Amino acid sequence: MTHSISDKPPTPRSATPGLEVRKLRIEGTVQGSTRTIVSEVSFTVAPGETVGIVGESGSGKSMTAKAITGLLPPALIASGEVTYNGSELLSLREKEWRAVRGQEIGLVMQNPFTMLNPVLRVGRIIEESLRRDIRKRLSRRERRTEAIRRLAEVGISDESVVDRYPFQLSGGMQQRVGIAAALAREPQILIADEPTTALDVTTQRDILALIKSLQEVRGMGLILITHDLRIAFSMCDRVNVMYAGSLVEAGPAADLEAEPLHPYTHGLLMSEPPADHRVAELVAIPGSVPTPDAVGGQCPFAPRCQWVRPECTSAKPPLRVVRENRLSDCVRIDELRSELAEEGARAGSTAVATVASSGGNRLITADNLTKTFRSKGRDVAALRSASIHVGDGEGVGIVGESGSGKSTLGRIIAGLEKASSGSVQIAGIEASDRSKLSRRDQRTLHSTVQMIFQDPYSSLNPMRTIGSTLEETIRVHDPSSKNLKRQVAELLRSVGLEPEYAQRKPAALSGGQHQRAAIARALAAKPRLLICDEPVAALDVSVQAQILNLFSALREERGIGYLFITHDLSIVRQVVERVYVMSRGTVVESGPVDDVLGSPNDPYTVRLLQSVPRSSEDWLASDRP
Repeated sequence: MTHSISDKPPTPRSATPGLEVRKLRIEGTVQGSTRTIVSEVSFTVAPGETVGIVGESGSGKSMTAKAITGLLPPALIASGEVTYNGSELLSLREKEWRAVRGQEIGLVMQNPFTMLNPVLRVGRIIEESLRRDIRKRLSRRERRTEAIRRLAEVGISDESVVDRYPFQLSGGMQQRVGIAAALAREPQILIADEPTTALDVTTQRDILALIKSLQEVRGMGLILITHDLRIAFSMCDRVNVMYAGSLVEAGPAADLEAEPLHPYTHGLLMSEPPADHRVAELVAIPGSVPTPDAVGGQCPFAPRCQWVRPECTSAKPPLRVVRENRLSDCVRIDELRSELAEEGARAGSTAVATVASSGGNRLITADNLTKTFRSKGRDVAALRSASIHVGDGEGVGIVGESGSGKSTLGRIIAGLEKASSGSVQIAGIEASDRSKLSRRDQRTLHSTVQMIFQDPYSSLNPMRTIGSTLEETIRVHDPSSKNLKRQVAELLRSVGLEPEYAQRKPAALSGGQHQRAAIARALAAKPRLLICDEPVAALDVSVQAQILNLFSALREERGIGYLFITHDLSIVRQVVERVYVMSRGTVVESGPVDDVLGSPNDPYTVRLLQSVPRSSEDWLASDRP
């Protein structure tokens, strides 16, 4: 039996909420029309508690965080109630917000560059983030010492960092500085909005462990916004699942992981690539997240739900208590519970053996490659005698942390960088110095190897339609080609887009559609090998599954080989047969993917595997070799 949810959302029985959000609604004018961004969202955060907000892009997670911190764009208005220690926040004027934002509620953003002034040195950034009373009573030397102490608190022991600019730091170091700045005023609530999305697994674990330890020391409430359920389950006490601007499920993290009580949460869990085995096909939720106004009077997930029935579309269901401490808005959850559990169990037992390497003729041979960059007056080695090979039609992975040299190696093979020494042979052509090649050989290389980037904007002209970009690529590689529009339509269909997308510009596409269009551009050259550099790192888990399934289908249909560069070991197991592990410009281990990931020989590979998010309590605290 289910019960209607009360106006006041349930709070942990053992703690009084420090932050309380009740019936939050965000509306405003977007591109000339009035739209709803967030609708009737309610949750609480108690001191020392970690609350997760998960969901795909467009669900309203980040806008909720901005409303809580008074950072909504001027065109948007928040209504409902947001109270902190009994004080209402939404009615505050900007001058009053300054006493709350940073002082009581801190915010760590996905991209630290949005919170770090690029023209200030790190020390000055930390100094300006301190409370005004602290700044006033400290001398200039004392403020510098305090900045060094604050950086040490977030794991930066190198005192020279205070004299550097943000652009001189690595991504992980920038995020640590951002955390130090956010905590400089010692807030009681910290909102971390996708704080590790673009980081490799080891840096990701370091940052999450840092946030968790600082939370425990300070007794802060923590709101963790993420699209990665593995991270949410490993970090959070409770998890709220958002979809199309509304909460569709909420409850203790362990309970949600063990038994999701909404088809959407179930779909997100099913879309996660297994960390310990390969599957024939990843489960992906079809379609994309609609806007709240497009939902109408029905369950917002109904258009994408395989269990939809007439009662799901008759009215928008309220969020209600379905079990102790569990909330869901699915009207059919009582009858679906056993079916969801059975499908989850089947997915966990559908491991397939990794197909052995094709053993075909070598298409790519990179031998003893070195690459040295000049930086700050000194030479920095990006590659140190790195050697790999890829067979015709073979799937090969390169994994490693940021700075390991994997992207540099891929760019050298693609002809976007020139090696300092060593050789590259592609389809029997010596490609180490392309400037010495004939135009015929250069055209052969371009048609043999194409590259797909993490950010598809780097290969899509924002001023041109997708169709015109694809037509240009076809003409460049085959000047005599005919029926360009028909070829464009076929390319779009091959990557799961309808032909009418040819008329759209990149700005009109979602993240997943961007990447599909970028893949179509690469396919227009009819390559034998695609170098994929973190092609799904910034995508939601369901869209990621769609793109990975697309790669598998294209390989089966066209016989294309892949050089797949990633820091996600769960992904590499799904798409390749062999893998190279790189560290500091050197290949430290290689072999069949199941052997390398199942029984690693090198301590560095073990470290990478230990850093893969998991919900066990020892994940963040596990020792490194």
